[in-house]
Amino acid sequence: MASEQQLTAIKGAKVLMVGAGGIGCELLKTLALSGFRDIHIIDMDTIEVSNLNRQFLFRQSHVGQSKAKVARDAVLKFRPHINIIPYHANVKDPDFNVDFFKRFNVVLNGLDNLDARRHVNRLCLAAGVPLVESGTTGFLGQVTVHVKGRTECYECQPKPAPKTYPVCTITSTPSKFVHCVVWAKDLLFAKLFGPKNQENDLNVRSSDASSSSEQVEDVFEHKNDEDIEQYGRKIFDHVFGYNIELALSNEDTWKNRSRPRPIYSKDVIPIEPVHQNGNQGRASAAGDLSSVSAMASLGLKNPQDLWSLKENSAVLLEALKLFLSKREKEIGNLSFDKDDQLAVEFVTAAANIRASSFGIPLHSLFETKGIAGNIVHAVATTNAVIAGLIVIEAIKVLKNDVKNYRMTYCLEHPSKKMLLMPVEPFEPNKSCYVCSETPLTLEINTHCSKLRDVVDKIVKAKLGMNSPLIMQDSSLLYEVGDDLDEDEVAIYAANLEKVLSELPSPVRGGTILTVEDLQQELKCSINIKHREDFDDEKEPDGMVLSGWTQAPAVEKNGKASADNGASTSGASQAASVATEEDDDELQIIPTLTGKKRKLSDVAGAGAASSDASSAAKEPKIKRKAEEIDGNDDVVMLEDGDSTNSTKKGEP
Repeated sequence: MASEQQLTAIKGAKVLMVGAGGIGCELLKTLALSGFRDIHIIDMDTIEVSNLNRQFLFRQSHVGQSKAKVARDAVLKFRPHINIIPYHANVKDPDFNVDFFKRFNVVLNGLDNLDARRHVNRLCLAAGVPLVESGTTGFLGQVTVHVKGRTECYECQPKPAPKTYPVCTITSTPSKFVHCVVWAKDLLFAKLFGPKNQENDLNVRSSDASSSSEQVEDVFEHKNDEDIEQYGRKIFDHVFGYNIELALSNEDTWKNRSRPRPIYSKDVIPIEPVHQNGNQGRASAAGDLSSVSAMASLGLKNPQDLWSLKENSAVLLEALKLFLSKREKEIGNLSFDKDDQLAVEFVTAAANIRASSFGIPLHSLFETKGIAGNIVHAVATTNAVIAGLIVIEAIKVLKNDVKNYRMTYCLEHPSKKMLLMPVEPFEPNKSCYVCSETPLTLEINTHCSKLRDVVDKIVKAKLGMNSPLIMQDSSLLYEVGDDLDEDEVAIYAANLEKVLSELPSPVRGGTILTVEDLQQELKCSINIKHREDFDDEKEPDGMVLSGWTQAPAVEKNGKASADNGASTSGASQAASVATEEDDDELQIIPTLTGKKRKLSDVAGAGAASSDASSAAKEPKIKRKAEEIDGNDDVVMLEDGDSTNSTKKGEP
């Protein structure tokens, strides 16, 4: 039975929910049934068929409609007298600024990517509004509370880095199926169907780089009068035959490795046309390009079947033919999408043929899609449990019940006879550049690197700033915004292409840059340290940021330990593998070590008792780090890299 104090706090609260997906549906229902009367929801997504198995507020008739609006309408049917305001929009839109966040008593996150989470965290810090963060993956989940000045913020702890593989492993010496998937998705698919200007050369295999590079241009160029099937066989023979033979010519590489075998199309599929079963072209008969399918054309029905080498070869050639004949207008602008059936078929077939060449076990389309699309299958029960925990913590926050705040982890297997593991929150990390404004250090070659490199690779990619402003002392080097005049836009655009040491206010070793995002009201300082040389494989960006730290890469010990992930870089020096959710939930189970003070120790300590002697006597506890055992089909990471996401990444 709720106390009078709880009821008063609930009824008078104004709550902002960010995300109306798997967690969001459960959360909105629980908030409404718990007595909350004023709820605002932000979500930019529309409802998809795949959402319907667990996002219970949605029905088949809602497919294509706004999640936030449909969720509101569904809840109002059983709680008609409460106020629910939906926003079908991106939480990173300028309208949702600090002043907007200040209107709420608490913010509840149900997001699916790191970038949006960081953005909301920073707005909550700037607005002084408590944030309850959450995430799930399969049977695992967690809820954390973040209150400015009292607990650590969302970015106080490092996020596990994606598993990375050197480019030479992907291109020359794959030993796991995930290597083959990364190769098929980020090298071959991108080479054939992506932008033509990307640096992606599938032939760099030996010292004879000049001749091989010359041949690449001839092979991958599809001439207007060239028969599609002949072109497909030419590509097949080049990447699975010629390239393998070229790799075998380097004897040193194979002294301690199994030698791959070249595969040529004529040895797998005779030159005559592939036998059809009458389904040819059926998938695209209605003109729906998204339904074009090589499987349908070839009569392959079950995505969980393991295809033979011949079937994989047929699918590859058929998929290539369908891309060129049915979707030729898209070629040059395509990037891999796990919801693109033809793209998944192509990548599955290409990965399996390469795996066969290197003696690696083959995988079904269903399995390959999970690896290439970084899919983690969601569990509705976990979402319901986490939503309930969010509401419990929100009520504590509204009552200002600081001593009872808890970070709660939902486990798959009992630990000490518990499936829910509560842990006291921790104090802010004094080294956090977000909430403690600790200066960062950037090692970079100031004579070679351009300002654009700093903006794209550091300020946006690592620091998560959306509308950055960069200054050196009083000199403004870069700014974005709608209020800039044409001359300013031209000046800043020109600065982007200049080497750091040649900027109007030169950036050299010892320079301190001030970087600010006005929307997030976040400012930090970056100390520049000039450095001449970088390791191309270990430091592919050509720069190293210190003070912004990620935890070591996490790799699972089960059967899918290295098989659930895909590269986020098509032509970079390292291929990156990260795990994301299939839909709108994302696990954020941390890998954390070390000892930190309890929140209660901080809350109870006055200024007079904060000397070294008293601090030394304060009790400390070790943050619980859950080890994930068993055969779960997921690599446990804090968040997936959403650089590839165009829609799923924000609410």
